[in-house]
Amino acid sequence: MSNDGEHRRDQGTVFDRPGEPRTRGSIPTPALICDLGLLLENIRRMSQLTRSAGVALRPHVKSHKSAYIARHQLDAGAVGLSFAKLAEAEVVVERLAEDDVPVSVLLTSPIVGSASAERAAHLARRCELIVVVDHVDGVNELDLALATSDAGISVVCDVDVGLGRTGVTGPESALEVVERIERSPRLHFAGVQGYGGHLQHLAGRDQRREATIESNSRLVSVIDVLESAGHPVTLRTGGGTGTSGIDLELGILNELQAGSYVFMDREYRDALGADEEGRFAQSLTIATTVISANQSGFVTVDAGLKSMATDAGPPAVLGREDAVSYHFFGDEHGLVTNPPNGRFIRGDRLELVPPHCDPTVDRYDDLWLVDGDVVVGVVEVTARGCSQ
Repeated sequence: MSNDGEHRRDQGTVFDRPGEPRTRGSIPTPALICDLGLLLENIRRMSQLTRSAGVALRPHVKSHKSAYIARHQLDAGAVGLSFAKLAEAEVVVERLAEDDVPVSVLLTSPIVGSASAERAAHLARRCELIVVVDHVDGVNELDLALATSDAGISVVCDVDVGLGRTGVTGPESALEVVERIERSPRLHFAGVQGYGGHLQHLAGRDQRREATIESNSRLVSVIDVLESAGHPVTLRTGGGTGTSGIDLELGILNELQAGSYVFMDREYRDALGADEEGRFAQSLTIATTVISANQSGFVTVDAGLKSMATDAGPPAVLGREDAVSYHFFGDEHGLVTNPPNGRFIRGDRLELVPPHCDPTVDRYDDLWLVDGDVVVGVVEVTARGCSQ
């Protein structure tokens, strides 16, 4: 961490001005807080697990949206980065380029239309770019966008492995897409993607493993047809935090796209429990302050609907999961029940375990880095709001 107060926020700032928060308890709330030691240990652990299994790691930036964290992942051995959206990739690649950090980028969602294809062609001049497609029209758009460019793009065929969100639905359509890729002098067929998003939060490792095996069978059927037709499938990318250990055991994928492992959240905690995939530390919390304690059974805190994603239900109160509960109490407020043998008072600070980390992070400009009670820096959520 630099001691230069002028250092860019996305790379971390150590404070040297009076009035800057220096302790965890002085950070204005609601705020997104990350325990730096736990974050780095999560990054190290996933890197070690994938390396030991002989599988490449290409972590998903959609979980943290931070050039600072992406840099740590690359330094720990990640072969590149995964992005859900073009805009995420554009801004993070730009930040990393400022420090002369080359990066391989995988866009994991199909892009549509000439404008997006032209943006991808421009991005390919600044990084090694891999784009997923699930229709021949997507290949045509990329090919046309590269017609006047000296850049090239690697293309991966996205395969529906049971989620139903994107991907070709069988070997025949996959073969049609790949044959079109191979006819272009500007595109290179790199492999296949099979992301089982529907598997990640299945409770119980045996159930999750069985479902992953079934999901992988769809991917294998596509791989077999493509290779039988003379199209070597070099890259087999996919997976996530919830199936990470299972994916490494099964050996179908040779590249893992896990993302949430850096932070974890309440949804993953509920699903994974003590399973191997759940043994990453809860490094991310939302700090909140009790702003009213006039009622006998509960207090009001300053973190409400606008402070976190709500698709996965309410957050847990860190360290008090079994004693108190949080309830949404409006746009700006939350309700926290008092503990059985005591009461919270006005000004008390609590920390919440986010229900779903990815869209929660997207609600904040900054991520506060702490070491215990000490603030060690603040980093910009570089790709906040980059949904296009």
